[in-house]
Amino acid sequence: MVYKIRVILDAKEDIFRDIEVKGKQSLWNLHLGIKSAFSLQGDELSTFNMLEDDGTIVKSVPLEDMSDDGDGEIMSDVYIDEAFGNVGDKAQFQYGLLDLWELYCELVEIIEETKGVNYPITVYRFGNVPLKAPSKSGSGGSKKRSAMPLMDDDFSFDDDFGGSTNFEDEDEDSFDDEEEENYNDDVFEEDDDNDDER
Repeated sequence: MVYKIRVILDAKEDIFRDIEVKGKQSLWNLHLGIKSAFSLQGDELSTFNMLEDDGTIVKSVPLEDMSDDGDGEIMSDVYIDEAFGNVGDKAQFQYGLLDLWELYCELVEIIEETKGVNYPITVYRFGNVPLKAPSKSGSGGSKKRSAMPLMDDDFSFDDDFGGSTNFEDEDEDSFDDEEEENYNDDVFEEDDDNDDER
């Protein structure tokens, strides 16, 4: 059997691809299909997060084993018909690290295999894929968490320094002119030194 999976890019615009993949192929094959369908460059790390109906992550299946003991489940271990048992089953696909692409996969149909077709194959395209990963979430407009947290605007200048100060409103005469004239007080007086030498 062939599984038709709709893969939607997490972006403000509607951008999605329908990919057909055989049930006895693995998540690794779907990963290759998504990369091809969305023209994702490079060999970045990627992960499938299998989701409940409410969006809760059931389990994560990475491209490569990152566990300490080396026996973690990876994409090539999980068949498509295991990951997507029923129409409507969902998964999140994350690709990249600093430039993070987030896509949502949903099984829309299970159909008969067509002879002579080299699966996975993209059967429908909608919307143009941007050159860089979108920075805003299409659903709630919430900001993505960056791998470099200091680059996010989690803090502001105004919060740290007690609000903005408008210097134009201040009276120019309020400054102490006397101090400005005596700014030389700490400088050694060269004349006195010269007198001692004579």
